Amino acid sequence: MNANTLFDDWRRNSPFYNDSHEELAQTLRKFIDKEANPYVEQWEEAGIVPLEFHRKAAEVGLLGIGFPEEFGGISEGIDPFHRHIVVEELAKTGAGGIGAGLMTHYVALPPILSKGHPEVRERIAREVLAGEKILAIGATEPSGGSDLAQLKTRAERKGDHYVVNGSKTFITNGMRADYVMTAVRTGGPGMNGISMLLIETDRKGFARTPLKKQGWHSSDTATLYFDNVEVPVENLIGEEDNGFRHVVKNFNGERLQAAQQCTSFARVCLDEAVRWAKQRETFGKRLGEHQVIRSKLADMTRQINTTQAWIDLCTWQYQKGEYSAADFALLKAQATLMFEKVAREAAQVLGGASYLIGSDVERINREVRVVAVGGGSEEILFDLAGRQLGYANAE
Repeated sequence: MNANTLFDDWRRNSPFYNDSHEELAQTLRKFIDKEANPYVEQWEEAGIVPLEFHRKAAEVGLLGIGFPEEFGGISEGIDPFHRHIVVEELAKTGAGGIGAGLMTHYVALPPILSKGHPEVRERIAREVLAGEKILAIGATEPSGGSDLAQLKTRAERKGDHYVVNGSKTFITNGMRADYVMTAVRTGGPGMNGISMLLIETDRKGFARTPLKKQGWHSSDTATLYFDNVEVPVENLIGEEDNGFRHVVKNFNGERLQAAQQCTSFARVCLDEAVRWAKQRETFGKRLGEHQVIRSKLADMTRQINTTQAWIDLCTWQYQKGEYSAADFALLKAQATLMFEKVAREAAQVLGGASYLIGSDVERINREVRVVAVGGGSEEILFDLAGRQLGYANAE
């Protein structure tokens, strides 16, 4: 058994996947084995995935999966399950920063394509999907965290420009981004009054500083600063004061992908734990021959598979356009709790080896927290789901 076999077997016995998903998995696996896996430790040390890898990923079609072909994407015959394949195969590197550094446009680009000015849409999409430019999304602020309804970054319209002041933090690809899809306040307080602006990072008054972090070492994270940054009104994405729904819609897709990332990395942890249990000898027999270890590995498998089943069901609902924010919130919380438990249990199986830099389990354990917090912590997601389900309403 290995991480490839685990998901390959699942996919081949699922009604949601077909030959096109299988073909994509094999294509991406060959690409990642050649162009990513040999360089993981190098990229982790450098703290960055080189832009050349973005270009190679674009050439093989990885960046464009699910995006319109008129902009260089691949959309014919593509469904949300193909994106799970992308997440799964990237997870085989054992380094979350690689996928994070490569795929921020998955969340940031769709609003531009659906609501952006035609000229902006044409220019940005082609560059990003070709791997020539990097697009990030700027929503979280130092003062508010996940409470986006309280965001303070302000954009005042003056003639044919907006003037932006404020800051964003925890921005993936923030140091390298050429463009940032930025949530700004153009109106009053609360959920209303929020707009989305595409901001070029070479504009006067824009600055950024890097953030050191526990995991995702092969991608950069930054705090962004806007000091009277002038942005053309053409860069407004959608309607003024009505951008919050774009943010929320993005979060649903982001949480679905985060859940898939959790199961994908959990499978990598399980794979390494199984291999170690089959090789390591303790007390006169192989580790896997001890009942407590077999039971531990079986329970890890149970948790991964039950979570994957819910992911697939939610993905099918998402594909039909019939889904609830509550389901996505609860799914993401379920996936992160599962991931944390499986990563911990894998470390228990490896013992002291899991504490040495170089194993997938060691690296992935450092990256549990970013997935658990990003896109909404468990506490926030449980509360959101409770409100969506009407549990706080009076009879």
